Amino acid sequence: MSRPAAVLIGVALVLLEACALIVVSGVAVASLVRGDAALPGAMVFFAAFCLLVAVVLVQASRALLSGRRWARSPVITWQVLLGVMAVGWLGVEVTVAAAAVLLVAIAITVCLLLPAAVAFTTGTGRGPGGHGGAPTSR
Repeated sequence: MSRPAAVLIGVALVLLEACALIVVSGVAVASLVRGDAALPGAMVFFAAFCLLVAVVLVQASRALLSGRRWARSPVITWQVLLGVMAVGWLGVEVTVAAAAVLLVAIAITVCLLLPAAVAFTTGTGRGPGGHGGAPTSR
């Protein structure tokens, strides 16, 4: 079974988020190096957290492309957290960035919950000859 377009679009957006997290982590490290960080300990944690989430998102993206069931959970959990953050941000100040974060989070969640994506990641889709598209044991 070929990868559904919804999975490919979702993975592309997740990888975009991972890249953004790596950039944010780099900015945090740069502020530490320049001595601009008001709370250096918190900035170290923030940079490490961003990198860790980026690694999880990249690994989950690889697993989604392989049709692994488990990969939807961390990705959608991250989207829910981003959505809550974006709604709070929009409640304080309406910005294009906040709206973009919310729209990307919604788009990824929808892509990964569409029937074709669920079938691909659970092995319930049927490829040529009636065989499942992905192994069912995960």
